[in-house]
Amino acid sequence: FPILFVAAALAEGETMIRGAEELRAKESDRIAVMAKALRSMGAAIEERPDGAVIQGGKLRFASVDSGGDHRCAMALAVAGAAGGGCEVDDVDNVATSYPAFPSHGRDLGLRLEATK
Repeated sequence: FPILFVAAALAEGETMIRGAEELRAKESDRIAVMAKALRSMGAAIEERPDGAVIQGGKLRFASVDSGGDHRCAMALAVAGAAGGGCEVDDVDNVATSYPAFPSHGRDLGLRLEATK
């Protein structure tokens, strides 16, 4: 679901995500983490208890926090590639679900580098 937030932030028009309250009880509160991070990148997002309303547009560079959530970290890396770039904090957890994400991302042209 975090990548859907990214797609909506880059799409034309408005995207409404609802009925997704279970996202608040995953490795992080994925709705809150993605809304905060994408707002930092310039997206217009109205957070709701069971989802969000997202206005599509352009993203800009920002330093963001993954909330310790591997799926949010990967989605935010993709958001950075599609927008003005980003620095994502707390990415060690990506190995939880996709250990090859850094190498595959670089193969696809993502500029991924460890800063710690």
